[in-house]
Amino acid sequence: MKEWNLILKQEWKKVTVMAVAALVLAASIIMQGYLFVSIVDDVFINGAGLSAVMAPLFYLLAVLWLRTGVSTVISRAGVRLASRAKREMRYRLLHKIASGSTRDAAQTEAGRRVSIFMDSIEETDSYFSGYVPQVIQSLIVPFFLFVTIALTHLNSALIILATSPFIPLFYIIIGLKTKEKSEEKVGELNALSGKFLDILQGLTTLKLFLKANDQKETIRSSSLRFREATMEVLKTAFVSSLMLELISMLSIGLIALEIALQLIIFENMNFFTAFFILILAPEFYNFLKQLGFAFHTGRTSMGAAAKVYEEINKPEDEVMWGEEKLVLSRPPHIILRQATYSYEEDGFELGPVTVDLSPGKSLAIAGRTGSGKSTLLHILSGLLPISREMIEVEGRSLYSYQEKEWMNHISYISQHPYIFSGTLRENVVIGAHGDPSEKEVSEAIQKAGLHELVQKLDSGMETSVGEGGRGLSGGEKQRLALARAFLKNPYVILLDEPTTGLDLETERILGESLEELSEQATMITVAHRLHTIREADEILFLENGRVAGQGSHEELLRDVDEYRRMTTVSQGGEAQ
Repeated sequence: MKEWNLILKQEWKKVTVMAVAALVLAASIIMQGYLFVSIVDDVFINGAGLSAVMAPLFYLLAVLWLRTGVSTVISRAGVRLASRAKREMRYRLLHKIASGSTRDAAQTEAGRRVSIFMDSIEETDSYFSGYVPQVIQSLIVPFFLFVTIALTHLNSALIILATSPFIPLFYIIIGLKTKEKSEEKVGELNALSGKFLDILQGLTTLKLFLKANDQKETIRSSSLRFREATMEVLKTAFVSSLMLELISMLSIGLIALEIALQLIIFENMNFFTAFFILILAPEFYNFLKQLGFAFHTGRTSMGAAAKVYEEINKPEDEVMWGEEKLVLSRPPHIILRQATYSYEEDGFELGPVTVDLSPGKSLAIAGRTGSGKSTLLHILSGLLPISREMIEVEGRSLYSYQEKEWMNHISYISQHPYIFSGTLRENVVIGAHGDPSEKEVSEAIQKAGLHELVQKLDSGMETSVGEGGRGLSGGEKQRLALARAFLKNPYVILLDEPTTGLDLETERILGESLEELSEQATMITVAHRLHTIREADEILFLENGRVAGQGSHEELLRDVDEYRRMTTVSQGGEAQ
């Protein structure tokens, strides 16, 4: 893969170390064989005593240590290369996820992404830690062994030349099948992870509808498919190992037969030469065989990498944020010009929407469920990209600003603000600029109506809350979200009607807090309640993604029938 080739080029120092180490390894193997054969020849053929072979034994021990050390160097370089490659892939994937739009986040299973981020990337380890080092060794060591054998005995070299191509030919054929099976296995693992996490997140709902047990079969069938895919990969690996061993054994047997004929029948070869070749030949085939095993695992890694880079290389949204340092005023003038957005071909489409929102004014976005209110809110927040000319802030395209500059000055408070696993303090300061002081945090908590709760807790702001806000009520979550907003002191506040479903006292506290925030910020609210609509400077009424009415509350009551009906229902206390 071209991405991996780029990583290898960037890590050329590690590749060079492995190549030099492979040269030393080849020399040590040849020297080891020569010393071992010399010792055996001196002792058993020439009848030499122990004192005569002490020096060769010492040299042999040194060469064995050298071979072990060089192999360790190659292995460690491969591990470091794998670590660097996995870190690079995780960085790119995390950057891709973090910079993705709301649409991309909503359409991708969280479990699938977790599986790719953890399991698929981890499976690429064997390519860099095993396959790449083995390829380098198998390109260098067998070559020098072959040259040595050819200089010692040409017939044995010719046998090697005739038989050795069968090994790479075989593992290439097997490897192609392995990659296909590996991609299938990774796909099944991602599917299993996605289904399992989705079911786990929705377990409460499933229990309430008595459907939890029904999902057992879904998990079971998915896990069985993953098991079968894994067994197919293992079956291919076992067949590959068997055939590589068989080819190597037959090739070494042919060399041994030829040497036996030369040594015993024709008597034109001495013991030293015959034994030396029989020592080096298995080493030659062993490196080719190890390359075959590494090739198998390498193809498995490439199957996993294909899933990783498929996620990394997904087409990005065309609109990119600017690099020039531009500063926002407080609060900014925001204009939408014929803004449109489509989720997918033949899918929901919003627009065209035109809004001129003066600094400090409030905009309410109203409409029935599915009319496009949240989509428009995400566009205004910059989470869903549109063409540069469609959204303007302070006379410039929104995307001419740096993303950090824009996001630093907006707050988004939804009906269900997300609370991370950690302390109350960590959750409050998550959106603050820099490291806020205790006084600033305390003031934000006081303004958000969270002070009484903090006083009741034994650990105060250091109290731990669970993922998703376990341990906090809905109203407490909303107050925590408001504390975040007060601490951030935003220019633009985006609200997805956070008071929906709250008791009157909590709603009163939130209303007062929002009123204080609105004194120095532009308010854009997805409206569900009549009083929110009445108080807005301008109301945008949507129907099926289209603007059905725009203006003040009185103007819409007069001109838009559907708005009038919704208002009547709301006043009558009926559900929308």
